[in-house]
Amino acid sequence: MPLLTVENLRTYFHTRDGVVRAVDGISYMVEKGETLAIVGESGSGKSVSCHSLLGLVPQPPGRIESGSAIFNGADLLQCSPKELRAIRGKRISMIFQDPMTALNPYMTIGDQLAEPLRLHEGLPKNEARARAMAMLDSVGIQDGDKSMRAYPHQFSGGMRQRVMIAMALITRPELLIADEPTTALDVTVQAQILDLIAQMQQEIGMAVILITHDMGVVAGACDRVLVMYAGRIFESATSEDLFEHPRHPYTNALLDSLPAAHSHGEDLYTIPGLPPDLRQEFAGCPFAPRCAHTTDPCNATPAELREVAAAHATACTRVQAGEL
Repeated sequence: MPLLTVENLRTYFHTRDGVVRAVDGISYMVEKGETLAIVGESGSGKSVSCHSLLGLVPQPPGRIESGSAIFNGADLLQCSPKELRAIRGKRISMIFQDPMTALNPYMTIGDQLAEPLRLHEGLPKNEARARAMAMLDSVGIQDGDKSMRAYPHQFSGGMRQRVMIAMALITRPELLIADEPTTALDVTVQAQILDLIAQMQQEIGMAVILITHDMGVVAGACDRVLVMYAGRIFESATSEDLFEHPRHPYTNALLDSLPAAHSHGEDLYTIPGLPPDLRQEFAGCPFAPRCAHTTDPCNATPAELREVAAAHATACTRVQAGEL
């Protein structure tokens, strides 16, 4: 039985300028112990989809229009605020994209790290503090006693990011949602953090949803990949299969834009056009205006995710028809 099953999730933002369909009917599963990557351009709905699971979408203007998210038998979308508070930070943890706004500027690093342990596990202050210092050391922050007394503004962006990662892992959650967890870190620390997450996965069977733009991290650390565009899933495959046999023109465009795909001195490829206005309803494929393979039916036929090979699904109607 999957650890998490998301079905037909739709999250819209009702604004004065219209309804923004940020997440528009996505479905996926996460197995125990696996790492699922969610990739796509900024604004594709990656972060909003995961915020929706934990009740972190501001309402209003946000509203979850439909769907279910079954986590160990409980529907996260139907849980009361009290029930969600018991799950968040204990059974499901999240590493947020911006550590400066996610950390409390009025609390010391030590108090913020120890708080989940005292709240969810009822540990005494001294024991919680010892666990917090050990976790700081695990994420590469030395001089733990001094760091525990510091405030977020005294840390660099990379150090704050490490604190966020330590806070998310300290309760040994069943599911970790990591939103760009290594963006502010240098390459050596990135490897250290990814190794730490992989080690905890082996120890406790933790599953990971990794939201990232770094396709190198996806190739090296993820089991399966979801490619999102315009609030929808355009491709779903194993990591190996996605890189060897991408089946959607948008996925191909993302891979073509990687620097490693170009020779030295060659101009980098960029996807033409701009992401779509999510206030509009799409009769056909939202990627059609930017796609090099668009035909007239692409603008009229709804883009629905369908399996075209074993464990590999795409939303491109031309690929589904065998034309590409």
